[in-house]
Amino acid sequence: QVQLVESGGGLVQAGGSLRLSCVASGRTFRRAAMGWFRQAPGKEREFVAAINWSGGSTYYADSVKGRFTISRDNAKNTVYLQMNSLKPEDTAVYYCAADSTDYGSPIGEYDYWGQGTQVTVSS
Repeated sequence: QVQLVESGGGLVQAGGSLRLSCVASGRTFRRAAMGWFRQAPGKEREFVAAINWSGGSTYYADSVKGRFTISRDNAKNTVYLQMNSLKPEDTAVYYCAADSTDYGSPIGEYDYWGQGTQVTVSS
């Protein structure tokens, strides 16, 4: 059974930093694209960042570019999201996602999703 488990969320003041982690189990994702999405109250889920299987290509939403960094450790089946200069509008539940296709595009569809971790940024 595939599981993606996020951690690292919490409450932080504006301007602060958090590092989210997502550990995958049940199969290896070392050849699969992975991504982070978020959903704020009353809003639709939106793309945040994605990374290809090797870590050589990354993609970001304009709203987080320059502040967030996605990375991965394939030996640990883990993807990270370093979030700096956090703003109140970054408040949301953050979800990790993984593609089921080897060497798939990071900006394509995702098949596996975690349960999410809450990030709250106070002003």
